[in-house]
Amino acid sequence: MPDPTTTAPDDSVPAQTPPPASRDGATGLPPGSPPDALIAALDGLRSVIASVDFALTTPSAAPARDLSGHLVHQVDDYLLPRLRRLDAPVLVVVGGSTGAGKSTLVNSLVQAPVTASGVLRPTTRCPVLVCHPDDAAWFRTGDLLPDLTRVNAPTAEPGAVQLVPAPALPAGLALLDAPDIDSVADDNRALAGQLLAAADLWLFVTTAARYADAVPWTLLSTARRRGAVIALVLDRTPAGAQAEVAGHLREMLVANGLESAPLFVVPETGMDGQGLLPETDTAPLRQWLAQLAEDADMRAGVVRQTLDGALAALGPDVDLLAAAAADQHAAATTLTEKVNVARQAAREGVAHAVKDGALLRGEVLARWQDFVGSGDLVRNLEAQVGRARDRVVAALTGRPAPGRQLRGAMESGLSALLRGAAADAVEQARQAWRHDPVGVALLDAAPTAPTADLHARVERLVRDWQRAVLELVRSEGADKRARARGAAYAVNATSLAVMIAVFASTAFVPTGAEVAAAGGVTIAGQKVLEAIFGDQAIRALAEKARLDLDLRTNALLRAELDPFAELLPERGVAAARSAQLRTAGTAVAAARANAGLSADGAAPLPAWEGDE
Repeated sequence: MPDPTTTAPDDSVPAQTPPPASRDGATGLPPGSPPDALIAALDGLRSVIASVDFALTTPSAAPARDLSGHLVHQVDDYLLPRLRRLDAPVLVVVGGSTGAGKSTLVNSLVQAPVTASGVLRPTTRCPVLVCHPDDAAWFRTGDLLPDLTRVNAPTAEPGAVQLVPAPALPAGLALLDAPDIDSVADDNRALAGQLLAAADLWLFVTTAARYADAVPWTLLSTARRRGAVIALVLDRTPAGAQAEVAGHLREMLVANGLESAPLFVVPETGMDGQGLLPETDTAPLRQWLAQLAEDADMRAGVVRQTLDGALAALGPDVDLLAAAAADQHAAATTLTEKVNVARQAAREGVAHAVKDGALLRGEVLARWQDFVGSGDLVRNLEAQVGRARDRVVAALTGRPAPGRQLRGAMESGLSALLRGAAADAVEQARQAWRHDPVGVALLDAAPTAPTADLHARVERLVRDWQRAVLELVRSEGADKRARARGAAYAVNATSLAVMIAVFASTAFVPTGAEVAAAGGVTIAGQKVLEAIFGDQAIRALAEKARLDLDLRTNALLRAELDPFAELLPERGVAAARSAQLRTAGTAVAAARANAGLSADGAAPLPAWEGDE
């Protein structure tokens, strides 16, 4: 956003110190300093609103984003500046539809061509703020509408407002000529809404041909809901039709709860050489504005009513944001749960494949049979000479020892199982998100396959697990081995037996029937281990090793699915966001009640020609 204090080389207005309180100091509000508690509560609410981004494509997300941006502007542009300077001049924002004659009306009220008018649409590209020279310092500092740069000449640059001092306009009141509310330019429409939300008084300009259009009435209804002070100008009214058109418009105002809004009728007429309307046609409105500017109590009443109404309107809006934040959290929770389901399914698949003996078939079973049948199991339980014999045999034959082959076969089989489980988890998560209306919008950025370093991480996991089993046997089997004659070097053999037990469903090693079905080998190794360590001890070690493998598998799968979680925005989806919004809204409501801003009935306004 443009810095409101920035000055352009040629046309920006230099910042000045804001003026002291108004001439009479009257605001109609409690005396003393501004309501600090209310300012602090508003600051807190603004921070919470800005922290929720509504990034997930829930049905409520787009409206919530628009509302969130509007509320942040409302706090920054109007509520906080107005609360900090309750005695500042009343800002009258002149708004209306395309071709309603807003600029011509403003020029005529200040009796000078200060804002561009014509047939080219949109005419008002840079909003023009007209005020008495004595009030210029307040509007020049940028406290009000702080993201708009002040300039002193028309500009096509966005984010600027032209400040024009006009001695013909009474002090205490300023006019802001806003872009068309139905402009063909999106930016103009958005700026018009922003400016109207910063008004102390909304002056709507319409015509006899367009007074029933839907767009103005939508904004008028919004203004009524916010308790804003409103006045209307029925411009370009044909002679002979004024009573009929004005009467119908008044009926519409009553039907929409706006019966207290003053209505000024400007006839369809010619303009002078400067493009100004005859003074007689604008006299009632000009006199009405002058009375308002001169009466401190009336000005204070307008400020009080609009400010309090805008604060009151925050409550329902914040409730809508809180509900939308709850939707965000629910959607994020659902998507997270779908990923967790995919992870858990893959985890359980690995656990089932490990426990049902599937890994004992093929290469692993063959290597186990070699390990037992070759006598390695027994030799590993004997004295040190057994190890020396293994090394000699391996050197002479050129083949690794059966124990090393068995360990390698188990590593290969387990690695393949884990890689397949990771791929299945990623695909299942994608499928789950594809069938979710919120998740499908994130699929383009979601993983389509396991991470590139999965193979290396799986191999590292398996090796780390094998070392952990070895350490487990070393630490927890120490007492039993110490009591076993000739078992000083049984750690390696026992760790292999524990790993085999992890992969078996019915025993820590294949049973006689399982071995026979695989071709048949001796089960002497099993009997030796049972005799030394006990079958239950091996089973207990195997259960601990199985649990360790499950935890490592879960961590691997979680890391593979982390890219899905990273697509969910960290801001705005926490369960606390909705509650934080409601709490901050409640704090503003309580501070508003204690600030004494509210008043019974509408603000007192000057009498006008339309009174009956």
